Amino acid sequence: MNEKSPHVPVLLNEVLHCFERMKADGVFIDCTLGYGGHSRAILESFPGVRVIGIDQDPEAIEFSKRVLAPYGDRFEAVEGRFSQLLPRLLSEKRICGLLADFGVSSLQLDKRERGFSFLSPVLDMRMNPKAKISAYDVVNGYPIEELERIFKEYAEERAYKKAAKAIVEARSLKPIESGIELADILGRVLKKRGKTNPATPLFQAIRIEVNDELGEIERLLDILEANPPCGAVVGLITFHSLEDRLVKQRFKKWSQNCICPPGVFRCQCGNDHALGTMLSRKPLVATEEELRQNPRSRSAKLRCFWFKEGDDENG
Repeated sequence: MNEKSPHVPVLLNEVLHCFERMKADGVFIDCTLGYGGHSRAILESFPGVRVIGIDQDPEAIEFSKRVLAPYGDRFEAVEGRFSQLLPRLLSEKRICGLLADFGVSSLQLDKRERGFSFLSPVLDMRMNPKAKISAYDVVNGYPIEELERIFKEYAEERAYKKAAKAIVEARSLKPIESGIELADILGRVLKKRGKTNPATPLFQAIRIEVNDELGEIERLLDILEANPPCGAVVGLITFHSLEDRLVKQRFKKWSQNCICPPGVFRCQCGNDHALGTMLSRKPLVATEEELRQNPRSRSAKLRCFWFKEGDDENG
């Protein structure tokens, strides 16, 4: 089957490099299956590995089932949030690798009816179309204080108060119903930044809120910390400084042998608490060639961690 993916997977070569240390058998979990690009590469590069792909977007699930059908029972797609499905999988399967790409697919961004873009006739931004809260609800229903919080924390926007005020004033006249309207409202109060639409980080901030993206990353890290997949390699791709910070800090914590409080003269904890090792101090980023072919990869960062072998392994 040669059905082409509508989404270009980012950092593909870097992902394969990240998992070179992975055992050549067992179960690989693709937490953000999307349109199957990363999963296909893993299936092709590691013939002894079985892939379970998770995604909350039913459209992505159906596409990936079709495009990865030639791999037979080596591939399984599961619809849902990875934070809800991972604990069971980690307890039941012998995991050799786990990947999560926290970006939004090109297809989701480009499909105007999904409501992610400045040109969208609707305001939606839900990765899972069945989710209760949409961008429309955030923009038209959140109090000004909450809008300020989102724009300050997630967009790191200096003019967060102006942006929130502009939205509240506009929606007092009529509901803001489209990405087109929202971009226009924000464009009037935000300074232009080169060729980039000044509303870009604020749209991203609303999307993060709608999908609880930072919460999902923290839940993933909590699950892995509570149930370390012994001997497995974990690769996490982030697109936002807040996301990368969460991953970087947690990987650093997992790498520490000594957990004694600061100021202790001599280690008293046994100096053997590391869960594993960071496979690179700095994140892997896109090459110049990839940046030319896929400009959306410019903010992608891949961090990799290897969990050390344990006494007990899941079957």
